[in-house]
Amino acid sequence: MSISVYEDDQRLAAPHDFEPLQAAKKRRMLIIVNPYATTVSDRLRHLVLYALQGRFEVDAVDTEARGHATELCREAAHEGYDVVVAFGGDGTVNEAANGLLGSSTPLTCLPGGSANVFGKMLGIPGELVDATEHLLAMADDWRPRKVDLGVVNGRCFTFASGLGVDASVVERVDSNPRLKARLGAYYFTWAAISTFARRYLVHPPRMVARAGEQTLEGVTTIVQNGSPFTYFQNRPIEIAEGAALDSGALAGCVLHRATPMDMPSIAWRAFSRHARIVRHRHVSSFPELAELTVHSADGRPLPLQVDGDYIGEVDEARYSILPQALAVVS
Repeated sequence: MSISVYEDDQRLAAPHDFEPLQAAKKRRMLIIVNPYATTVSDRLRHLVLYALQGRFEVDAVDTEARGHATELCREAAHEGYDVVVAFGGDGTVNEAANGLLGSSTPLTCLPGGSANVFGKMLGIPGELVDATEHLLAMADDWRPRKVDLGVVNGRCFTFASGLGVDASVVERVDSNPRLKARLGAYYFTWAAISTFARRYLVHPPRMVARAGEQTLEGVTTIVQNGSPFTYFQNRPIEIAEGAALDSGALAGCVLHRATPMDMPSIAWRAFSRHARIVRHRHVSSFPELAELTVHSADGRPLPLQVDGDYIGEVDEARYSILPQALAVVS
């Protein structure tokens, strides 16, 4: 007796002919949320968590004070999480990186700050919805890798650190978080102009930077672990040259003086797609740095910033690099 094509298809498709498909095990994800970050709200947080739970086994915890993210990341690495997500600004990312330093637990980011520099360096979109979709797609394209970390006075940084004008601007911005959240990059611009006029126009604190046999004196030093130095909205701002997250070296530059004649041309170079800051006659560069020491030249303490967070004033800053010290996934 012949069997119809339909009956044959039904027999081939019978459930007992197949092993049941086993659901892939979800990776454990800890999301560290800075509830005070520029763009983080309860509504956005809940939407992001709900979306990521489709592909990951998600836990989330809010930071409660400065340094809390570092403690949480150390615990996460010890407890065997597959990935930690820093959901906040670059300060939250910096604390998370310091907590995961030397562990195998990779770090990734969701944008919650005004610049989100490190996340963009990793290729994560600056818009939260796009970044969440990026992390969801990452579940099927899981490729952790190692990147370098810079170090200054024992504190690791992911992309950049600065002494002088740069740090003074960050101090001014951090002192008014409401305007920082409301105006973003435009508030940074206003803070830069007003800070320069108040503190660097007349008799600014001076510093000496030494790397090997090279010694440079100036009013500002920038040290980068990656490129660019920062972003104005989505436009990259380049300062030092030659830095990359996996290069095994830092890059630095020194601004020798800050006068009303010099600063407009330096600002123009920062925003230009073709002109370069290190070609300015009052800027000198330190390429391929392994170590750098910067100290006060006139006895006045120097303001220091790390990854866009104001750290305080120091008499001396010692820079070094930790190659391949941080696992990331993006």
